[in-house]
Amino acid sequence: MVLDQGWFTETASEVGTAFSLRINDRLHVETSDYQTIEVFETDTFGRLMVIDGFIMLTDRDNFVYHEMMTHPALFAHGSPRDVAIIGGGDCGSLREVLKHEGVGRATQIEIDERVTRVAEQFFPALCSANDDPRAELAFADGIAWMANREPESLDIIIVDSTDPIGPAEGLFNEPFYRSCLAALRPAGLLVQQSESPLAHTRLICDMHAAMRRAGFAESHVLSFPQPVYPTGWWSATMAAKSDGALQAPTHVAGLETHYYTPAIHQAAFAQPAFLERQLRRVLDGDPA
Repeated sequence: MVLDQGWFTETASEVGTAFSLRINDRLHVETSDYQTIEVFETDTFGRLMVIDGFIMLTDRDNFVYHEMMTHPALFAHGSPRDVAIIGGGDCGSLREVLKHEGVGRATQIEIDERVTRVAEQFFPALCSANDDPRAELAFADGIAWMANREPESLDIIIVDSTDPIGPAEGLFNEPFYRSCLAALRPAGLLVQQSESPLAHTRLICDMHAAMRRAGFAESHVLSFPQPVYPTGWWSATMAAKSDGALQAPTHVAGLETHYYTPAIHQAAFAQPAFLERQLRRVLDGDPA
């Protein structure tokens, strides 16, 4: 919603909070076949993309999210060749994946082509890798795309989706995770945005339980700051097909990042006591 006096405000009713950015102009608005996409020029955070009233990204802080959704998984794997990105229509995750020279193919599967076309127009820096010969843009339903993958054809799957409502709802359940597991090679990793540890603990626990039921050997939460998302504290959940795969690298050679470092990778795996306790209860079979 846009308040008078030049402010855009996203309310998070389930948390009882709201976040506002002062805006200078609304640059774009359209309703695609799936959702309403808006772009604003803000006073201090650069350009802002909003989908169905929810903040997707800003120029100022998107690098934190995109780097943490990609580099921990790619470096933990060590030698990924084939990467799939489900969602990620703004192309920021695709750009970060293709910073890894060993990646031979990165396929972005976004259901709404208009998100990508709007990003190309208003966030060109995020789309700088779209013409990389290793990049493939597929505008399709990510659930169906994954269900039809050849077994053991992928090294990394990144689920860079919106909140688990609407088109993204089916990306947060056991059948989808089973499709991902089948498509991954033995050393493969899945990473998925998993909302706020503070506000969405139940969702995170449900995701881990579903991933384990689907057959993933281990899973872990990586948390990081994200100022424009509810509570300002966000997470990604990483799951491994085989035991012992979620390891931090000792160096990041030749990779330009603004947030991610090996120390950040290790620190992101440190879990607060309340989340660790709740995850342990759920994974041990106690739903309380």
